[in-house]
Amino acid sequence: MLVRTAMRRRVPWWRSNKFWDRVTRTAVFLALLAGSITYLIPLAWMLSTALKSDAQVYQVPSGWIPKPIVWQNFEMVFTRFPFWLFLRNSLITSVIPVIGVLLSSTVVAYAFARLDWPGRNLLFMILLGTMMLPEQVTFIPVYILWSRLKAINTFWPLVVPSFFGGAWNIFFIRQFFRTIPQELSDAAIMDGCSHMGILWRIMVPLSKPALATIAVFTFMGHWNDLWGPVIYLNDKKMYTLQIGLAFFRSEYKVDWQPLMACSLLVLLPSIVIFFIGQKYFVQGIQLTGISGR
Repeated sequence: MLVRTAMRRRVPWWRSNKFWDRVTRTAVFLALLAGSITYLIPLAWMLSTALKSDAQVYQVPSGWIPKPIVWQNFEMVFTRFPFWLFLRNSLITSVIPVIGVLLSSTVVAYAFARLDWPGRNLLFMILLGTMMLPEQVTFIPVYILWSRLKAINTFWPLVVPSFFGGAWNIFFIRQFFRTIPQELSDAAIMDGCSHMGILWRIMVPLSKPALATIAVFTFMGHWNDLWGPVIYLNDKKMYTLQIGLAFFRSEYKVDWQPLMACSLLVLLPSIVIFFIGQKYFVQGIQLTGISGR
């Protein structure tokens, strides 16, 4: 024992496992810090540009700290185009799809996860296969469909599809449902609870992380959507904020300062939603992959 103890004490500090664990953790921390700073550089540039004057924007070299600070750029956001009207339209086309996706995807995912019916696995594989179809492939027939329904220049094409779930959303919630013990459902059935009761009283309360993840992804996807509003909306009174950003561009000039100011305001809801649901968002990503059934 004395020999072994002496040999352990003779191990150089730079060869010990504790030292290399610290080195690894430090390296990972520095790499993540560098990546975070890299992703924050565009945001810092937007904020810096939003507070500059014309002369400072086109100055070479352009500094990061505006001198003086020009707050009038943010005032131009509310005078150049109807900001509050476009904000209302963006909320309509973002919040309603979140409700539709959560309702429809939850019900369908429960059917795939808990109910046993003929052709379930085959239909689920077909559902997953639709994830490989790019949106551009189905765009023309979908546009023709909405055109024949006289729904062009309305919000219907932007919100109604959300009430039909979505392959990725259904798959994500279904995988989370599979992590919930079957014994809870069996006990509820023995107590006389129906499948809808099991879904809304047991499965949904236990699936808040997955549902919050879907809500965050859906909101951010529709909030940042430019393709759909550009194609389906022709009336300026129905434009969203993403289309409104083009109001700061003309044929010969781009007003960079108010454009960056408006971009920051448009970015704020996504940041707020993410930080509000960050706790559930991380839990949903971690727990959904536990069950591989």
